Amino acid sequence: MAEQVLKAALLGLGTVGTGVYKMFRQQRPEMPSKLGATLEISHILVRNLEKAARKVDDPSVLTQDYQTVLDDPEVAIVIEVMGGIEPASTYIRQALSAGKHVVTANKDLIAEQGRELMQLAGKNGVALLFEAAVAGGIPIIAPLLGSLSANHITEIMGIVNGTTNYILSRMTDEGMDFGQALDEAKELGYAEADPTADVDGLDAGRKMAIMASLAFHAPVTFRDVCTEGITHITSVDIGYASEFGRVIKLVGVAKDTAEGIEVRVHPMLLDKTHPMAAVSGSYNAVFVHGDAVDDVMFYGRGAGEMPTASAIMGDVFEIARLIVHGNRPMTQDLCYRERPIKKADQIVSRYYLRMGVEDKPGVLATLASVLGSNSVSIEQIVQKMRTGEDAEIVVITDLVKEHHLRDALETFRSMAAVKTEPTVIRVY
Repeated sequence: MAEQVLKAALLGLGTVGTGVYKMFRQQRPEMPSKLGATLEISHILVRNLEKAARKVDDPSVLTQDYQTVLDDPEVAIVIEVMGGIEPASTYIRQALSAGKHVVTANKDLIAEQGRELMQLAGKNGVALLFEAAVAGGIPIIAPLLGSLSANHITEIMGIVNGTTNYILSRMTDEGMDFGQALDEAKELGYAEADPTADVDGLDAGRKMAIMASLAFHAPVTFRDVCTEGITHITSVDIGYASEFGRVIKLVGVAKDTAEGIEVRVHPMLLDKTHPMAAVSGSYNAVFVHGDAVDDVMFYGRGAGEMPTASAIMGDVFEIARLIVHGNRPMTQDLCYRERPIKKADQIVSRYYLRMGVEDKPGVLATLASVLGSNSVSIEQIVQKMRTGEDAEIVVITDLVKEHHLRDALETFRSMAAVKTEPTVIRVY
């Protein structure tokens, strides 16, 4: 019996696309045993034919015309690794409408339009898989939809941006300031020339929106995520965190609470005994709490050419098995619950506060009074001499609603005894 051959089209041949192409070549000998078929790339959509020709064995598969992909009835799977919203959104919608399965690594697109695209895939009886859109090579989407799906998941927290985790790790381990660590991350290829999406928490926010939607079965988009970056974190804060037995990480938190869903990304002080406190360098980790499974953690490389290509190829292989065995993909709307999204000022957390104040009698008592009058309780407080007549106050609060803390901060800013803008970092 002739070996079945399934054809796929690859949209993009950048870093990740090149990794996918390599894995197609590496895995070809084992495909018949793993899949019951062989996968071939019949089209690669690129911008520059001459540049792309140096990366492939057969330049005849290269094209600048997406219509050739749509018009080829033998293309069963479209793999999108271009990134960005457009033209990726249009291309994916056209592929799904044409009855072609789609695999994408596009977190920007899935975080904004994921529910619509999943509904379109269901309408046309094809699969839309996006494991690589969150945490690179770490398998988290498939477990949320598969082995963990019988749980009521109430919380996901994650270190899901390797660039910021590398920067904070270097600041913690080597005493670097933010600028030094960022420059090193750029030199090593961990940070882009424009690192805004990483250091401002936007990349992590998109990933948290995707995971929250799938875990809580309710539509959450990137616009629902409260994001804050790491550019204001200093070695002074890292030192104080260590004194308190904690480390600072950029953490994404998603919770399904009685009052609604909260999804946020910001620097946090984690206790050094927490499993995620040990996640260092460019590694990522996702921590999931379910009512039956309790706590589980997924750990590994969150980005890069081959880790991301690994996640993409896992999705491609899953679709290939569906095709070979005549199975239909799951087509129901995964975001079937309507849940409110919590306002940022209603989120409850503990906080680290640091501010310079006049070193004179009564100031500490006044600060404590301001916090107390705004329903902010103090868990720990440290006062240290800094320069001249000023001292530095560091406070760890108990759990408090954010709007109460904001009210206290407004009062601090109006006080002559407070000499510096308060630094605020959340505490897990």
